[in-house]
Amino acid sequence: MNDKPAADAAKSFDPAAHGWDIVSNTPFGDLVGPIWKRETPELRWGFVVGPKHLNRSGNLHGGMLMTFADQSMAMTARAATKVKRHATIELNTQFIGAVKLGQFVEARAEVVRATRSVIFMAVKMYVEGRVVVSANGIWKVLEE
Repeated sequence: MNDKPAADAAKSFDPAAHGWDIVSNTPFGDLVGPIWKRETPELRWGFVVGPKHLNRSGNLHGGMLMTFADQSMAMTARAATKVKRHATIELNTQFIGAVKLGQFVEARAEVVRATRSVIFMAVKMYVEGRVVVSANGIWKVLEE
């Protein structure tokens, strides 16, 4: 019997100890989170991979990465444009690397272009300095 903890059960990253704050979110955001925020001065978003985020192979589920891409770009768009409401029109995601239990996923989203009616966004997600996801999307402005 092996009494050593699995590599995946290693001590996970503590966002609060590194200057991150929990986002006050929607019930859906709370369900998939907690999601963390930090200004460096750019907005950064993050979450710690928990057991609820894993697929059957023990990796972070791609659906969670797509959810986080959508969340991080939407929150960045809202902060940058001061728009109260908008909705995702399109989301394109490229999966680049695997993510394991306990790792911290950091999203760096940016507004590529904003018009009165749509916002074009891009995001890259990092784990320990390596890119694991690249995504882009378009949001419809619902009210100003």
